[in-house]
Amino acid sequence: MKKLLYIHIPFCDSKCNYCAFNSYTNLNHLKKEYFKAIKKQFINDIEKFEFKEFETVFIGGGTPSTMPVSFYEKLFTLLSPYTKNTKEITIESNPNASYEWLKEIKNLGVNRISFGVQSFDDGKLKFLNRNHSSKLAIKTIENAKKAGFENINLDIIYATSLDNYELLKNDLKIIDSLPITHISAYSLMIEENTKWEGDYSKRKEDEELEIWFIEEIKKRFRQYEISNFGNPCLHNLGYWEHKEYLGIGSGAVGFNERKMFRYYTNKDVNEYIKNPTKYKYEFLNNSDIKKEKVLLGLRSIVGFEESILNKEEKKRAGILINEKKLFKKEGKIYSYDFLLADALSAYIIE
Repeated sequence: MKKLLYIHIPFCDSKCNYCAFNSYTNLNHLKKEYFKAIKKQFINDIEKFEFKEFETVFIGGGTPSTMPVSFYEKLFTLLSPYTKNTKEITIESNPNASYEWLKEIKNLGVNRISFGVQSFDDGKLKFLNRNHSSKLAIKTIENAKKAGFENINLDIIYATSLDNYELLKNDLKIIDSLPITHISAYSLMIEENTKWEGDYSKRKEDEELEIWFIEEIKKRFRQYEISNFGNPCLHNLGYWEHKEYLGIGSGAVGFNERKMFRYYTNKDVNEYIKNPTKYKYEFLNNSDIKKEKVLLGLRSIVGFEESILNKEEKKRAGILINEKKLFKKEGKIYSYDFLLADALSAYIIE
């Protein structure tokens, strides 16, 4: 079975007010040492977890576009024996990357790019503490197309206190003019360890506006997962399909279903560099795996095999099918509404 590879780049130019990811603006001096650490971890994990080749690669962050092309030249040389048949290589980028960087990254074999745009409203961008303008984001997306990218995603955040119909309609109007193939739309979350921790005034509770916005996106792009629309990201689908994945870099997560565990690398970049093969393990049992397959399947177009359920669970799933909340096709069960996944999976597996 082919596996997935995730590589985490923890460096950023600026820290967004809402960001809870493992990212830092004050560690740029560690970039050279960081490559040595991820190389050591990769060589170790390939052998330890018996990974032979990767179906997809996803380079996330942080902000991968803060790293020079020379970093990725070394990285792809390291990965090349394991990516000969890789279908998709995604990299995340700020929408201020230069045309030259985009072109050179494309030439290295990256065939999907994801821009953290968040909005095309300059006031909202300032509010979120993004370090680009609407005009620059538009130009960078157009440059990605010019550089040869056919698969372009943009991230959008909604449900901020500034959002209203006029602002979101303008975002959609600009989206319609751009050569993108995918949208990831995220409702603003006020999380711990962020600048906005505990300040719920930054979020707007308007369910009607949120539903309207998602329905507008669905008119433009097919929804295939709770927050994702358009040409499916094969890497993301791999997570929903419960495939195994290698997690490389500070704060990355790996999953091994054969041995039934997840492993977590050190979030402290300095500590990770000192010992990149020191992990915390989360051991799973058959019940954990089943719950995850049901939940992830109902959050997406993936669904889950009815055969993994016991007699009582099949009975409860049947009730939901009769109530038209779920449907069954060729031995698999799917949800009509991904937003109900949590409640439906909790009902099936008590």
